[in-house]
Amino acid sequence: MDMDGTLVDTEPYWIATEFELAERHGGTWSQEHALNLVGNDLLESGRYIREHMGIDLEPAEIVEELLDGVVARVEHEVPWRPGARELLLELSEAGVPCALVTMSYRRFVDPVLRRLPRDTFAAVVTGDVVTQGKPHPEPYRRAAADLGVAPGECLAIEDSNTGARSAVAAGCPVLCVPHHVPVLAGPGRVFADSLVDIGLETLRELRVSARDGMRPPE
Repeated sequence: MDMDGTLVDTEPYWIATEFELAERHGGTWSQEHALNLVGNDLLESGRYIREHMGIDLEPAEIVEELLDGVVARVEHEVPWRPGARELLLELSEAGVPCALVTMSYRRFVDPVLRRLPRDTFAAVVTGDVVTQGKPHPEPYRRAAADLGVAPGECLAIEDSNTGARSAVAAGCPVLCVPHHVPVLAGPGRVFADSLVDIGLETLRELRVSARDGMRPPE
């Protein structure tokens, strides 16, 4: 499962922090630029911000300042997406292992994990432990390997086109639950409006439907 926009609605936290960064360093920013970053690898986002915000900071410095802002916000309040925690609880009670696959760094992920039951995720893949972030397949390939299963036996849950591309390229069928940005239709993708009232049996059916429409992974 993806985190930002899927498990938690933290995209507004990132966007607000980006505008604060621009104001602090004399740059310019827009909602359009902010939405272009949804689902991206953080260092790639840092490079984009440096270019389009027009500030004289290295991408890694930009990422650290952004993390300072969003960590402070999520420590104050975690904005859960509807149905996400309920689904994870059902999967945990059924003994279905789950992985969190996010391009956020571990220091941002930890405050979210602390508010979930300890064994909610059997594996956690963050942006600071992979060499290539979404939309590259590495994050989902690593998650499947950490769970000890083949990618095709998984069902990724994503809210962005970037994340869906990563999952499908890794060989994982994907349930797309668009939120802040549209997600394109394509092989290996099925769609839902939200995770509310989606349970284990529905996920199994969706995985079969998505996998039946997949092309071989890139």
